[in-house]
Amino acid sequence: MIRTILPLGTAALLGLTTAAFAERGADGQLNLMLWQAPTTLNPYLSSGTKEMLAASLIIEPLATFAPDGTIQPTLAAEIPSQENGGISEDLTTITWKLKEGLKWSDGTPLTADDVKFTADYCMNPEGGCAQLAKFEGISAIEAVDPLTIKITFDAPRPNPFSAFVGALNPVIQKAQFENCTGARAPSCTEANFGPIGSGPFRVTEFRTNDVAALEANPEYRDPAKPAFANINMKGGGDSAAAARAVLETGEYDYAWNIQLAPDVVAQMQAAGKGELAVDFGSIVEQIIINLTDPSPSLAEGERSTVKHPHPILSDEKVRRALSMAIDRALLNEVGYGETGAPTCNVVDAPELYKSDNTDCLTQDIEGAKALLDEAGWTVGGDGIREKDGVKLKLLFQTSVNAVRQDFQALIKQWWTEIGVDTELKIVDASVFFGGDVGSPDTMNKFYADIEMFTKVYDGIDPETYLAERACDKIPGPDSQWQGENTGRYCDPAYDALIKDLANTSDEQARADLSRQMNDMLTKDSMATLPLISRGRVSAVSNALAGFQMNVWDTEFWNVADWTRVK
Repeated sequence: MIRTILPLGTAALLGLTTAAFAERGADGQLNLMLWQAPTTLNPYLSSGTKEMLAASLIIEPLATFAPDGTIQPTLAAEIPSQENGGISEDLTTITWKLKEGLKWSDGTPLTADDVKFTADYCMNPEGGCAQLAKFEGISAIEAVDPLTIKITFDAPRPNPFSAFVGALNPVIQKAQFENCTGARAPSCTEANFGPIGSGPFRVTEFRTNDVAALEANPEYRDPAKPAFANINMKGGGDSAAAARAVLETGEYDYAWNIQLAPDVVAQMQAAGKGELAVDFGSIVEQIIINLTDPSPSLAEGERSTVKHPHPILSDEKVRRALSMAIDRALLNEVGYGETGAPTCNVVDAPELYKSDNTDCLTQDIEGAKALLDEAGWTVGGDGIREKDGVKLKLLFQTSVNAVRQDFQALIKQWWTEIGVDTELKIVDASVFFGGDVGSPDTMNKFYADIEMFTKVYDGIDPETYLAERACDKIPGPDSQWQGENTGRYCDPAYDALIKDLANTSDEQARADLSRQMNDMLTKDSMATLPLISRGRVSAVSNALAGFQMNVWDTEFWNVADWTRVK
């Protein structure tokens, strides 16, 4: 059974008081399990959610998305609007005011210069910033005075809340990172593994792909918070072990991203030590098609780059046949049950932005075979299709995860039925989602034909998420293999719609454009094959109070308010 975690705001209704926050660190150690261990604590150098989540304990944005999708100030004194003069009448500028007295954890002042530096850091063309889509359309950023930042756009911007809103693009300290810009960014290990922050905790130890230790930030702006003195954050293992550590043994207080079959979860919950926190938002498990050639016969630096189109998957009919062969309803039944739903959309929420694209929900094995026949792929004596002497063989990679391995096995079976030889590859999640430019196994380097993972965006507006598929967001050696467009999709017509969306204010018109872009990525080009609209699922101990699931931002958005049940 899935039970709801009560938000902290309900405390007054239950007769609780704020006495639990009387003393910083009074509740001892908080034990967190991120089984997909972070490889860095700098979210600008990784597209992985695990890095953003871990870093959000330490470094903060100007504002955050609350669980209801509204924007709340974090480092900002207030949310800019036209009414308070923060947004210009012509929508070309947004001006943020910082709270007074903000300090970094080393005791130095946090100022507008740090905010401007962060933008310059990410927008440096040689830096390969993983969050560059957040800064789309910005022509200038000015530190007007120590507490004021003015952002100017190259055209009227109806939705100016992209840069510095949400945990994906926090403010980093200029003094720490000023010698780590451009091509030097990945090599600054000390800064990337131990960023000086303004959040409720600071780093004392970080071991990549393993464990991290944090302690309460003595300079945190609320002297009574956080309630926990330190954090033990453990990585590695798998989803089952993480869930068990919270739900059965009670060793940990929280475990992120639980992906287990419904019956397995039910058995664990029977121990009575914890419960699942579940909510639905923008999370979609999907298959990404590599539109470029990952062949190892190509020189390093040319594999999976736009120099070489994929010899098989550049054919839209092949991509469509692969999608037609998949039974998404069965995948959901096996992997997610009531915490998921089959989908054909990469933008599946909120409802206004959701396309009525449902064609993929019906499996059609015979139709897929006919489409491959039409494309000239004939079945050989071994049952595998071939064309011009080339076998229809694909390497399908994903992260180590019981549900994903079940999905891989089922999909391989269906693709075998239509004459596709599929080789399966699994990669440790910490590596797959990591930002190590030297690793051949990251999702960004994509040295495979097909890969499967979850994509998600923060906030309730998908503008910057859709902008990730722009031609200039393709990872490659010139961008330190960073960039959100892992499938190497590139269509000038799609890029034009990105600009149209950025300059459109009417909500219905924005939704129409979003649906059009969704359909271009899915049912028109078949560059992405959505599978399941997933709930965000984490395990939370009964001994932890204050946790409130947030599908629009980091799940640690209010970690300063978490307490130990007395």
